[in-house]
Amino acid sequence: MGSIHAYETASGKRYRVQYRTPERDQTGKRGFRTKRDAELFLASVDVAQARGEFMDARASRMTITALGAEWLVNQHHLKPSSLRPVQVAWRLHVEPKWGDRRVGEIRHSEVQSWVTAFTRGDGKTRSATTVLRAYGVLASILDVAVKDRRIPSNPARGVNLPRRVRNKHKYLSHSQVGVLAQNAKKHSTLVLLLAYTGLRWGEAVALHVGDVDLDRRRVYVHENAVEVAGTIHVGTPKTGESRSVPFPPFLTPLLTPLTETKTPADLLFGDGTTYLHQPDRRRGWYVSAVARSQTSDTEFPRVTIHDLRHTAASLAISAGANVKAVHRMLGHSSAAMTLDTYADLFDDDLDAVAIALDEARSNSNVVKM
Repeated sequence: MGSIHAYETASGKRYRVQYRTPERDQTGKRGFRTKRDAELFLASVDVAQARGEFMDARASRMTITALGAEWLVNQHHLKPSSLRPVQVAWRLHVEPKWGDRRVGEIRHSEVQSWVTAFTRGDGKTRSATTVLRAYGVLASILDVAVKDRRIPSNPARGVNLPRRVRNKHKYLSHSQVGVLAQNAKKHSTLVLLLAYTGLRWGEAVALHVGDVDLDRRRVYVHENAVEVAGTIHVGTPKTGESRSVPFPPFLTPLLTPLTETKTPADLLFGDGTTYLHQPDRRRGWYVSAVARSQTSDTEFPRVTIHDLRHTAASLAISAGANVKAVHRMLGHSSAAMTLDTYADLFDDDLDAVAIALDEARSNSNVVKM
């Protein structure tokens, strides 16, 4: 229980409530016009403490900057490639707007207005990914404030957000892959491996000679070399799980020379000790290879290195591979993810189902006749 005390002001008598927090700190609130109001407030405090729902008003005064800095430190579980965009979103978009605000002052309508204006700010439309990432940082920080009992609910939850539109995948045919590999010159084997195994760039350049089994035609993927702000970080694959990926027989004589003069601990690609950096997207060797391919074929699509991963999925599915096999080859977290990602590759299956049903019906009628 707390206590209630009256005091005089220029506007008349007022009442002050004093009580202890669950941490036994002395605190209070003043300015009540009637003793009844003060008693009701004190009773609500007693009930909240009894239910474990008490929130100290002083805790809501913590700013987004202070809570955000603590939240960022606790994101150590993220891989460097995932942490970097979060840090950028915090530094460029969240802290400048919300940094000096107290968590208890932020209102749902303010967050909604910010998201709306941010989506179409500075006379240009920002990508949904940029908006969602910045919003996600703010909402996650306020989630922590709720769990710490600084605020009763998260004012950022439930706002209307832009939808992320998935870009249409680009796929290469077998002949187009061959043209691209030829134009990649000394990197031709790397291009072919990417296009026929679906390895991510970081997974391919992190392969060691000992990870390649030429007899069984398998590569063992257990590392991922990701470049973040010019520095390569080596860690586990994206899903955190290792996997064995098969490669076509025609790659065996191409991979063999890369292993003959190196030890099992050496990197498969490059000089054996230095991880290859992803080529410059504007004037690197890969962009040049695509440009040369487009010169000889006007219909050659403008594909990125990651599109070679999509190409591998396309070629595997067109060759008759089932979803489970493609899921294991690509290292997706689930077969459902593979289906969602490459739903466009299974459109033809709908026609096949219809034809199969028609044939089954016809056969059934023949039997009856």
